[in-house]
Amino acid sequence: MGLITGLFAFFYHLPQIYKWILKPYYAVSFLMTVAFPLVRKAPGLCGHLATSREDGNSCDFDWREVEILMFLSAVVMMKNRRAISLEQHIGNLFLFSKVANVILFFRLDIRLGTLYLVLCLTFVMTCKPPLYMGPEYIKYFNDKNIDAELQGDTRVTWIVEFYANWSPECQAFAAMFADLSVKYNCAGLRFGKLDVGRYGEVSERFRISTSALTKQLPSLVLFQGGSEIMRRPMVDNKGRAVSWTFNEENIIREFNLNELFQKSKKLKIGGRAEVVEEVQTDAVEPDQPTESKKDQ
Repeated sequence: MGLITGLFAFFYHLPQIYKWILKPYYAVSFLMTVAFPLVRKAPGLCGHLATSREDGNSCDFDWREVEILMFLSAVVMMKNRRAISLEQHIGNLFLFSKVANVILFFRLDIRLGTLYLVLCLTFVMTCKPPLYMGPEYIKYFNDKNIDAELQGDTRVTWIVEFYANWSPECQAFAAMFADLSVKYNCAGLRFGKLDVGRYGEVSERFRISTSALTKQLPSLVLFQGGSEIMRRPMVDNKGRAVSWTFNEENIIREFNLNELFQKSKKLKIGGRAEVVEEVQTDAVEPDQPTESKKDQ
């Protein structure tokens, strides 16, 4: 049953997978992920490799290698429980597979382990994951303009993502946030982003931790009238982020985007404006969102 489900998922995402194969980052990552199984099974090469199998077959995995691969599978499944996109699922698989391959190659031959480790470091320094380049209606803030934009017109509601380019979670969330901006952007409801990894003073002012172990990236904050109304994930009194899953359903429900969009789209910038009311708790289905020009 699990195999059938996996095959259906593969064929469903086949067009997207085909696009990934054409990108150097994913192609090289895939080759590095399967490097050890390829070496262990390669005809003509595997016969010269060391093995601890009782039957002396060096072209098959020994019990320790099987144990490491099983542990790798368990780790990937645990990490992917909180993954918010297919890209993040694949990224976790690539990352932990490379770590497992380093261990396996060093165990097999210190020269192969050293070579593989050097290749991994070279890859990390020279090849970055492709950034989202699709449609979005998002204003990119910096430390100079964020206050002016949030407080410029108090009738406008802003949903701002505080992110860092180095964060895998932020990279995975980029496409989802862009899609929400396309669906819900209107005159009275706008979307913005600020790189707190670049603007440290802003991160401190908005209480966004940028440490390597932070659970606050990304953070979504709702601003009305220039003031913060709510944020996800929430932060407790000790400054720790409360666990929260970034998926589209949760964001629409928690930020009440359906009703907020219905009320905010009535606002006419530069003309007769209607006052945007506070967000209520009962959500309604949104109409087709009004098109607006993408912020440059």
